[in-house]
This record gives sequence, structure tokens and C-alpha cells, in this order.
Amino acid sequence: MSVQVNIAEAKAKLSALLDRALAGEEIVIARAGKPLARLVPIEQRTRRKSGAWRGWKISNEALLEPMEPEDLDAAEGKHTDEFGITRSGEP
Repeated sequence: MSVQVNIAEAKAKLSALLDRALAGEEIVIARAGKPLARLVPIEQRTRRKSGAWRGWKISNEALLEPMEPEDLDAAEGKHTDEFGITRSGEP
């Protein structure tokens, strides 16, 4: 179920709205009837398993092979956008 509240109501009832969002209800915050934001809980991260990579074997030959240009750019912090333009320092 989704409920829409205006900014003033959201400000006045933030704690209660957070509880409702945590319980699974979708809270939409609007200005002048136009939806602006959705209040949702943050997804909890799962802990990494210790030793998850144990058992992976990489040969020495594979480690010594030249890197692909795309991989090299990524390792050097260069990024290519969807048009193939390489931009340095941008995520």
C-alpha cells in the first residue's frame, strides 16, 4: 500500500512515517500534490564470507598475460562512458 503525504505533514510526522516505511509501507512525499521522493528503508548489507575465494586457482601464466585495454583503463582509474569516450578520474 502506498500513502502520499505533503512536506509539512512529513516533517511533523517523520518518526511515525519512518516506522511505517520500515514496516513495508511505501511513503511518497509530495509538494503541491506532485510526488518528489519516496521514503524506503535502507537495504541491509550481507556480511562477506571469510575464505569465499579459497579454492580459486589462477595460473602464473594468466597473471603474466597482458591486460585488455578496457581492464588496463579501469585499473588506471580511467572510465569509458556508453559512447566510448574515456574520462579520467570519473566514476
